[in-house]
This record gives sequence, C-alpha cells and structure tokens, in this order.
Amino acid sequence: MKLPDSLRDQLKIPLGDLIPENQVNKSNILKHILKNSYVITVGDKTSEKMINFGLIPSLQIIDNQEKRVERIPVKCDVSTELVCDNPAAEITPQSIHAIKKAFVSKTPVRLVVNGEEDLLVIPVCIHAPKDAIVMYGQPNEGLVIVKITPEIRNKTQRLLDSME
Repeated sequence: MKLPDSLRDQLKIPLGDLIPENQVNKSNILKHILKNSYVITVGDKTSEKMINFGLIPSLQIIDNQEKRVERIPVKCDVSTELVCDNPAAEITPQSIHAIKKAFVSKTPVRLVVNGEEDLLVIPVCIHAPKDAIVMYGQPNEGLVIVKITPEIRNKTQRLLDSME
C-alpha cells in the first residue's frame, strides 16, 4: 500500500505525547512507561536512545539509516532478529506479517527493514499488544510516545485503510 499525498500532512501530527528534543531524557520517558510494559521503538535514533538509556525495547524496528544516511545499529542483545522489505512511502504485506510475527516472538526482537521503517508505526499501532508503548521520532521536533488504546488502533486502521 502506497502513501497518498493527501495523507502526508495528517501523518505530521503526532499520534501521542510529543517530548521536545531538548527534554528527551530517561526520567521524562519513564513517566510514560509502566513497569513491564511492552515497549516498541520505530526508528534507528529512537531505538539507539532507549538502549543507551538502558531501556531495552521489547521490539525495535530499524532500517540502518537516519535521514537517508546509512548507520550502524547500536549493539544490543536480541533474542529474535527478523527482516522484511518495505520501500519508502509504503507499507507492504510482508512488513505487516513480520510485525505480527515479532509480537509472538521471544523478546527482545529486532526487525530490520530493507527500505524504510517510518510508516510501520501504523501497522505496529494496529497489531501491538494492549497497553503497549510505541515510541518514534518526530523529525526536528522530538520523541512521540503512544500508548496503545482502542482509539489509537481505530485511528491507525483508518490511516491504513486510506492508503492506496
């Protein structure tokens, strides 16, 4: 499914709480996470920040790039590593399948995307466990933290349904 131009502006609106870049620190993040929460990070920089804070995501989704520049992922012990293809501005059936598989795999899970992971926040929010916490970067603004609720599932399902 491809992202139509009509949805681009809508996707610039954070799905959850935005922590400004200069306030992204471990204590501010911990305010949003309950003990034993299933934490999902989407994006290389977001995943790296959490790992460096000692907060190992249950699922991290990375593409080994940041702003189209290749990067080496931060070292982190993972129990399960999955790979999928997902071109820029798309959500592929293969990536949705990989996300679903990640949620039933032994944690921590690292899903490496060949292509681009940005839009995978949408299927992650649809298929994540109840009350999971999803984190992703809002370019040049900060960190978005989303608690999975029925409302978030419905909103992201509508976004997915609007794709071509």
